[in-house]
Amino acid sequence: MSATAAASPDSPALRVRGLTKRYDNGVQALKGIDLEVAPGDFFALLGPNGAGKSTMIGIISSLVNLSEGSVEVFGVDLQQQRGAAMRLVGLVPQEINFNLFEKPIDILVNYAGFYGIDRATALVRAEEELKRAHLWEKAHMISRTLSGGMKRRLMIARAMMTRPQLLILDEPTAGVDIEIRRDMWRVLEQINRDGTTIILTTHYLEEAEQLCRNVAIIDRGQIVQQAPMRELLATLDVEGFVLDTDGDLPADLPLIEGASLVVRNAHTLELDKPRAMDLVGVFTALGQAGVQVRSMRTRSNRLEELFVRLTGKKD
Repeated sequence: MSATAAASPDSPALRVRGLTKRYDNGVQALKGIDLEVAPGDFFALLGPNGAGKSTMIGIISSLVNLSEGSVEVFGVDLQQQRGAAMRLVGLVPQEINFNLFEKPIDILVNYAGFYGIDRATALVRAEEELKRAHLWEKAHMISRTLSGGMKRRLMIARAMMTRPQLLILDEPTAGVDIEIRRDMWRVLEQINRDGTTIILTTHYLEEAEQLCRNVAIIDRGQIVQQAPMRELLATLDVEGFVLDTDGDLPADLPLIEGASLVVRNAHTLELDKPRAMDLVGVFTALGQAGVQVRSMRTRSNRLEELFVRLTGKKD
């Protein structure tokens, strides 16, 4: 049965019901999770270390056996039709796990071969995916010579060789700098625009806010919140700013009722204030204290504030 034939276009990309996982040592990693991801979505799964994210991804990608519950991928039941369900799923793990002494084009073609894709088709797909990942010029180089960001993009290209309808990314930008991370964002956004549903786990909360339309937050094996990203962020009543100043800051900053000022360095302040508070009063108090604000920008920490509020943890 082909992936195209097995998938139901009217079903959620992922439907999880009562998902439970108990390990032999008595630890219950998942406690009856219910979750749905719509086709075409870019979905964030967030939570602190040990919350159950990796266990859940392991079950969905058929690497971990569930204890109770059900998982459906585009209407295909994982327990009853494991092979058909897995043909719909692509997984990009956190760790680099390809042969570093192979060429990128060989890595992709050989991976496709494991899934029964003939070599001629695989070569065409490999060129398409390497170009989309901005790696075509590196196709015939030894992979160990690639930069860290290129290796990450190569893993995404490899997962896309089977044309998965659901792509799962487990910490895909862990340990890379912001420039590489943003380059990967562009690749992932293009994959999503082309119709692939993406589930992303990340500890970079600004990454989830930038990329994802919907989010679920998991803690201690349970979903503590699930909603559209904008809806969740709108519930926050605190907003943060970074203020760049001229001249050295005074020893004593003004006390502004309801707001918090923190010195980041000799010429930069961080401001947290209620949304309803007028900035004019803040600037007036700073001016009276001899602080001249040269520029201001929003601090992208709203999702982190929400995460801390829901789980009581800062990851």
